[in-house]
Amino acid sequence: MKLKYTDIIIAPLVTEKSTDLKDKERLLCFKVHKNSNKINIKKAVEELFKTEVESVRVMNFRGKEKRFGRYTGKRPSWKKAYVKLKKDAKMVEYFEV
Repeated sequence: MKLKYTDIIIAPLVTEKSTDLKDKERLLCFKVHKNSNKINIKKAVEELFKTEVESVRVMNFRGKEKRFGRYTGKRPSWKKAYVKLKKDAKMVEYFEV
């Protein structure tokens, strides 16, 4: 299955931790498609945000089981990517895209 760049990056994760990492270490945090890999993520960020990527780290999260009274359900599994930008690369502002 061939994924488009807009399908690979689902959404930026904006939390206190990710904002602090963005300011101090030039790390961006994204929720990405489960079938994407580091190479696809790097190309997607470079193409969508017009910047240069140094490295990509990826983490998989299993969906948690949740109970609703006597019924059980499961949240979906998802993938998170930390993208480090090069020193001289333009910093990404999420509202520009």
